[in-house]
Amino acid sequence: MQTRTDLALERAAEMPAQEGIFIRHRGTAFHTTEIEIDSDEHGAAIGRGKGRYLTLESAHLHHDTPQLRTQASELAEELRRFLPEGAVLIAGLGNAEITPDALGPQTAARVLATRHLRQELRDNEPDTDFLRALRPVSVLANGVLGQTGIETAELIAALKTTVQPECIIAVDALACSDLSRLGTTVQISDAGISPGSGVQNRRAELSGKTLGIPVIALGVPTVVDLHTIIRQAGAEAPHDLPNMMVTPRNIDKLLHHAARLLALSINLALHPQLSFEDAETL
Repeated sequence: MQTRTDLALERAAEMPAQEGIFIRHRGTAFHTTEIEIDSDEHGAAIGRGKGRYLTLESAHLHHDTPQLRTQASELAEELRRFLPEGAVLIAGLGNAEITPDALGPQTAARVLATRHLRQELRDNEPDTDFLRALRPVSVLANGVLGQTGIETAELIAALKTTVQPECIIAVDALACSDLSRLGTTVQISDAGISPGSGVQNRRAELSGKTLGIPVIALGVPTVVDLHTIIRQAGAEAPHDLPNMMVTPRNIDKLLHHAARLLALSINLALHPQLSFEDAETL
């Protein structure tokens, strides 16, 4: 029985070695596992599409740590490898009113939006050259379908015509199947994302197939389902026991640190001319 999870690493671990699925390990501040799937057909065995999936794990991800500079720099470098040149749209997915689902909005609130600067600085003095050199970045945190009546995919598709990004970075809270990965894991993927899929609330897909430009999915697990926890304890859930999503009691602190790390890494990845100190003060 497959468990509910958004992590390709966990799906791959459930299955024997599969043709067309390649796994490599590396990392310094993180233990990084890269899974590359060469076709949708081969990825079907683990329920994932063609693309690259990076899982970065660290026990120090969810609290203040002296390793923050190294972690942010390493995550930024990994993220930069996925990015084309040109303008980028950051989409903070999720519901800001529900803490375990607020990673996207909290991260988006910390990302430096720069698309408007070139227009505003057009007639300014040359001392604004540093700002002019920043990559055009737009940020969206629109809420969820139940709040707006609009699918996020529909909104981004409409906005894409105006903003004209070269790629989209979609940040979302994820589900995992291993309790130890709650708040300690980052996943990056160029295969796009179906918001809510890990909690069986799948919304319209955001991907290169649906939007016509690269979609980089970035997330941290914040929930695990109850039946999975029971199975991890070596038991079987009673058939009449309702399933539910479970989140750590320190989820507020976990979200704060995760959103801070992701935003720092995004800012550094998009603007290599920024120092860590610059990014931290934004």
